[in-house]
Amino acid sequence: MLYPETRVLGVFLQCDRLQGSTGQSCGLHNSETGLSGTSHPCLFPGLPAVSPAKPESWERLISTPLGQCSEEVSAVTPGSLFRTRPFLCYRNCRAMVVVPYLCQHNPIVLSVPGAVLIDQYCNPLSDICLTSIQAQVDDITDKVRKVLRTKNPRHPSLAPKAGEVLIVSDVEFQRQVLDAVNCVLYEQLKYKGNEMDYYNSLNSYIHQVLIRRTGIPISLSVLYLTIARQLGVRLEPVNFPSHFLLRWCQGKEGSTDIFDYIYIDAFGKGKQLTVKECEYLIGHHVTEEFYGVVTSKEVLQRMVGNLLNLGKRESTDQSYQLLRDSLDLYLAMYPDNVQHLMLQARLYFHLGIWPEKVLDILQHVQVLDPSQHGAVGYLVQHTLEHIERRKEEVGPEVKHHSEEKHKDICFSIGLIMKHKRYGYNCVIYGWDPTCMMGQEWMRNMNVHSLPHGPHQPFYNVLVEDGSCIYAAQENLEYNLEPHEIPHPDVGRYFSEFTGTHYLANKELEIRYPEDLELSCATVQKIYSKVKE
Repeated sequence: MLYPETRVLGVFLQCDRLQGSTGQSCGLHNSETGLSGTSHPCLFPGLPAVSPAKPESWERLISTPLGQCSEEVSAVTPGSLFRTRPFLCYRNCRAMVVVPYLCQHNPIVLSVPGAVLIDQYCNPLSDICLTSIQAQVDDITDKVRKVLRTKNPRHPSLAPKAGEVLIVSDVEFQRQVLDAVNCVLYEQLKYKGNEMDYYNSLNSYIHQVLIRRTGIPISLSVLYLTIARQLGVRLEPVNFPSHFLLRWCQGKEGSTDIFDYIYIDAFGKGKQLTVKECEYLIGHHVTEEFYGVVTSKEVLQRMVGNLLNLGKRESTDQSYQLLRDSLDLYLAMYPDNVQHLMLQARLYFHLGIWPEKVLDILQHVQVLDPSQHGAVGYLVQHTLEHIERRKEEVGPEVKHHSEEKHKDICFSIGLIMKHKRYGYNCVIYGWDPTCMMGQEWMRNMNVHSLPHGPHQPFYNVLVEDGSCIYAAQENLEYNLEPHEIPHPDVGRYFSEFTGTHYLANKELEIRYPEDLELSCATVQKIYSKVKE
């Protein structure tokens, strides 16, 4: 498979977050794009224009599969589509423009679109769109209608009037709807809270919840609330501590009395709880404010906050991709949050990526909170040193396998590998004779605990989950069933996938002039044995 040349947008590194405290500029400079601050009408052919002021624009955006990026990549297979810079830039624009818009609107209406947005951003290699997710939710709703029809053929939810928003006001009719929802979701379809693997990030992604039929309280609540609303029951989201809930009004609509509501635990198979039972659920008393309905911004914040916490729990040898993605989304909602801005700056600094972005973040932090000058000054100094070292490099470093200092290098560019411990598949796009990262990085990654420590070859690899990892030679082995690696940056380094390995592009071949021949020889040797 050949990968077409794609344009590298000069604005790519500048469009990851809203700039300034007002959110008026998204970081796309007019001199480079000809675009106004928060509307991107023509950056990507084939994709809808986006404007926070126009509801139809964000609806078209979030309903557009990310596979429909542009004419440039229309002939490329889904696996290689997301390797283009325009796609990545558009992905960040999606977060910048759509998240703030969703945050201004009704949480009941926008729960599913919000969940889809988060899912799309964190899973750019998956074909996720609002239309597909909504169709699956509608299918479940139809199943609920069938159950409801057997219980009460005259139920008002079965005969909605065209063009009108369905609202069932009678509490007994509402109860029948919720009983039917519980029957379909938990008895027929076997949905359940994932108690055994609660901290798996898949529980937070709406498309995975629908596939695996399991999730955490907030993801299951979004599904439950949406189905109930489509049948006329106006449930409301409740940001209950440690366990997201829904509430169902039993008294006057809009009542501020927490005892006028029944609380629904979608994680616990739709169990209906009293105020006291809610406290039993989490094991302690809470004040009345935690029983109130929450805004769409708070719902999204809770979703993203869950992913942030999971990102912090990631194994130390990962690339922190989940943490990076969730920070992007959080800062799209709260661009002036100093704590998370500093976390983002430290993360990029310690990973050794995007030094210019680190300086941009630190400058913003210094304006927001001058008391951070100590931490900011330290990071600025070391980031500037990194940039200066990079400027001093004259041309790309050329590495030859035949040199004595590279005698221990066992693998070569373009080979499809597998991690021995974690099992992920990846492709090599760079190597060093020994670990070239700093001592702090090696401590964080527990490199010294490896049998051969840092004094062994290390490889830059693109992983199938979209992350980039610096892996020790002792942890890698040949993948005996090679296949394409669906990573967004494959197109930056390789020109073709042959079916067994990748061919380096001209730039990469200049840096590793002997690797192509070695990779071909290795492939012939390894895979001929497999066939025998």
